[in-house]
Amino acid sequence: MRDDRLPNNVTEYKRTAEFDETSMPDGLRRAHSTKPGVWALIHVVQGKLLYRRTAAREEQILTPEQPGLVRPEEEHMVVPQGPVRFYVAFHAAQSPPHNPHQGRTNIVGDD
Repeated sequence: MRDDRLPNNVTEYKRTAEFDETSMPDGLRRAHSTKPGVWALIHVVQGKLLYRRTAAREEQILTPEQPGLVRPEEEHMVVPQGPVRFYVAFHAAQSPPHNPHQGRTNIVGDD
């Protein structure tokens, strides 16, 4: 079974705005990944999100009680399951990269 906990040596350095099913960036609905060394936690405030780890072909329903862990460079996407409010918190062990995402789109408004 997967260990869905952050490593002890990482700390939060950035957080997105709170999104809902209509305001979430399109890039979150498509496969994307974080950069090397960047972990993320998807926090659902209200409702449900389908969290898909695309390369691993794993799916999980995220709720306020069950956040989703994104490992460094892990390709993933989310799909709202009706009305939802959520945000993403980024974590790293050292100075984080300027843009925590790599891949197809800039989803959190990083420069």
